[in-house]
Amino acid sequence: MIVTATPLPLVAAGASGSSQTIAGEDAGAVVRRTVLPGGVRVLSEAMPGLRSATIGFWVGVGSRDETTGHHGSTHFLEHLLFKGTARRSAMDIATAFDRVGGESNAVTGKEHTCYYARVLDDDLPMAVDVLCDMVTGARLEAGDVESERGVILEELAMNDDDPADVVHERFAELVLGQHPLGRPIGGTPETIRAVRRENILDHYAEHYRAPGLVVTVAGGVDHDRVCELVQASLARSGWTIGAGDAPFARRDVSQPEREQAGASSGGTPHRLVVVNRPTEQANVVVGTTSLVATDSRRYAMSVLNAVLGGGMSSRLFQEIREQRGLAYAVYSFASGYSDSGYFGLYAGCTPARTDEVIALMVAELRRLAADGVPEEELHRAHGQLAGGLVLGLEDTGSRMSRLGKAELVHGEYLGLDKALDRIRSISAADVRELAADLVSRPMSLAVVGPFDEGRTFRLE
Repeated sequence: MIVTATPLPLVAAGASGSSQTIAGEDAGAVVRRTVLPGGVRVLSEAMPGLRSATIGFWVGVGSRDETTGHHGSTHFLEHLLFKGTARRSAMDIATAFDRVGGESNAVTGKEHTCYYARVLDDDLPMAVDVLCDMVTGARLEAGDVESERGVILEELAMNDDDPADVVHERFAELVLGQHPLGRPIGGTPETIRAVRRENILDHYAEHYRAPGLVVTVAGGVDHDRVCELVQASLARSGWTIGAGDAPFARRDVSQPEREQAGASSGGTPHRLVVVNRPTEQANVVVGTTSLVATDSRRYAMSVLNAVLGGGMSSRLFQEIREQRGLAYAVYSFASGYSDSGYFGLYAGCTPARTDEVIALMVAELRRLAADGVPEEELHRAHGQLAGGLVLGLEDTGSRMSRLGKAELVHGEYLGLDKALDRIRSISAADVRELAADLVSRPMSLAVVGPFDEGRTFRLE
């Protein structure tokens, strides 16, 4: 066993059976990582005193990985894995968790998929076995594909009825263009109707393999016992486990060249999409390309978001809601991926005030880039982020998720104290420089509301 200080780089390749104690965390929590035979990675965070645990089975495949003919397959699989295996029916899977008061679900992202459950510590063996069975032995029967096709189409229709969902989807498509990350995670009605069972089977066979599997668990757990449970469940699966197989390499995280053409200081945005909907409000997102997930400036981005649109004291909230009463919901956000990302400002407002709200949002970003942030406001953002991080990590699900992202996305596990240090190390100059970078990029604007699709909007 190797004991190291945090942060410890998580190396994707490694000898099967290798184990590391990554960190001693707060309140006696300990994080460990083991590579099992076949390249399966297991990461745990033991939290003394807890009687519950959250476990996730992660596969490093998302909507961006779908090839022509397979679009929508990743989301389809999220649904189909709950439909049954050779050992369990869909009802067996559902009742396994219901009978112990547990919870199970799944989430599909642009770059990964996670199947997870929260149970009492005594029920962890059941959760490991059921989730492993689902991931490794899904039946993917033709009848289930067709019945679930209807379910997914209803889910997409539900999302399409929410103008806030629509504006965020269209904004991502607009900013990222033809990049695979620009595709909707859930697919589109057209791709869901078009994808065939054999395409889904091919997608499953290609990506759901031992070297791509990451198991993370947090709560009242023992790491060695978790490894034993996972190995036993894998032995019962139909997967081929190569003893010497190394984990799949992490995605390339090279920084792409950002767009230079079309940049402007105001006026008509570089890209614009208007979606006509008979809504009472206009839903607006304006923004641009942003940082990749591993960019060292991601902590500066967190502080920038806190200052600009991260809470009730943020500039957007105070200026647009409190001072002018122009919106109920207004905030900023950022999403980073392995080779791209985007940053945006959102508001929902009366259609007649849309131009004014857009101009105010952009003006606040430009003011941050020009004038920076005073020390008192900076320290308030530090405190907001630090408190939110600590409070969030009182939940085993958050800690389980943090382990998965450390392994699949960031390539390092960062202990709580180190994470807090990085947040507090962000200076006013760091925030101002990042804001200046963002405003120098071509802007994109998505608007959903009662407007003709040929309607134009200005950024100031």
